[in-house]
Amino acid sequence: MAALRRLRQCHSTGIAISHFHTSSRASAKLHYKMLVVGGGSGGISMSARMKRMMGAENVAVVEPSEMHYYQPIWTLVGAGAKTLTSSGRSTASVMPSGVKWVKSKVQEINPDTNTVRTDDGNEISYEYLIVALGIQIHFEKIKGLPEGFEHPKIGSNYSVQTVAKTWKALQDFKEGNAVFTFPNTPVKCAGAPQKIMYLADAYLRKTGKRAKANVIYQTSLPVLFGIKKYADSLWDIVKQRDLQVNLRQNLIEVRAEKQEAVFENLDKPGETKVLEYEMLHVTPPMGPNLVIKGSLLADEAGWLDVSKDNLQHKRYPNVFGIGDCTNLPTAKTGAAVAAQTAILNRTISKVLKNEKPDKIYDGYTSCPLVTSYNTVILAEFDYNGQPLETFPINQAKERRLMYYMKADVMPHLYWHGLLRGLWGGPGPYRKLFHLGMK
Repeated sequence: MAALRRLRQCHSTGIAISHFHTSSRASAKLHYKMLVVGGGSGGISMSARMKRMMGAENVAVVEPSEMHYYQPIWTLVGAGAKTLTSSGRSTASVMPSGVKWVKSKVQEINPDTNTVRTDDGNEISYEYLIVALGIQIHFEKIKGLPEGFEHPKIGSNYSVQTVAKTWKALQDFKEGNAVFTFPNTPVKCAGAPQKIMYLADAYLRKTGKRAKANVIYQTSLPVLFGIKKYADSLWDIVKQRDLQVNLRQNLIEVRAEKQEAVFENLDKPGETKVLEYEMLHVTPPMGPNLVIKGSLLADEAGWLDVSKDNLQHKRYPNVFGIGDCTNLPTAKTGAAVAAQTAILNRTISKVLKNEKPDKIYDGYTSCPLVTSYNTVILAEFDYNGQPLETFPINQAKERRLMYYMKADVMPHLYWHGLLRGLWGGPGPYRKLFHLGMK
């Protein structure tokens, strides 16, 4: 219950539960050449790279959470294919050795004075700043949540407190509607809301319950997936498996005690529909990090305002951004972060030499669309929504090999490659596999 109440306060940085460092409570004047705010995938990987570039003693990371989670695997946790404990490690274990870990929450960023203020009274000044604060999750924007999670038959793969509830709801399913939602906001990993639907369908078939189930995907989007090549394949799967997809439907209320979900029709303002559910998976509305939104670093919508080419801030040249907190016009995924680390590392190395950044980010991002317990469609694309595939095969086809990559290879690459600043995405391998043509 207490964990669910904390959902209201949860700031997403790729991390979950906060404990503060008691020894840093006294107000102190601190200064670092490179300050990283946020200890998620972007923040930890860039701090590892900055340690190599300028020495550990010159780098600090501000992050309140004691635990660091590999969130992409939560899709499989919610379907019972992986354990929640396998997705987390202590922040201390992933923090680069020698780098200063400030166990506090960022309260204010002032780029005019090159300072960051934390919630425990410290003011930290910096020469350079990397902002990696992630995306904010807003369960509270849906009436009846997050308190609705205290009832059974409802879960969400988007929070450490609710992902196990998805698996419990799936196991307890008897007959009726299994409903999966996609909100009317930007989200991280835009494929995840439908991945759990395909896995639930597979589980219900495996357990002999599918004949008594209506599997329903309620999405606010006007399309099933934003990239046509992969959307076409997904529509084929939807038809083959008798899944019901309703476009432009946005979840506005959950009546958990009645097992009812209320949706608005985005194409017909004022029109709502109530769906009874036997299982409900909620993808929460999301938005910009509130610290960034309230600072001079934000664009009009509240996202960190960076160059789409080199990730340098548009108005403050000593500030850089990475990942979900930025206004980069690409899908917010861990794969995007990996590609961005290589670009940002090059950008900062040039800026330190008073040279012009020369490496351009193409918007590479990836979404391993899990379509069953042993198949994945590996979507990879760029800023223009054009496929940017690593392997010299048609990745729009369901493949067992890609599931193995998602379930076993990518977590290893994350913990031992990305977080250590050693993995900058598959770009070099793509050129090799395509004989230099891409």
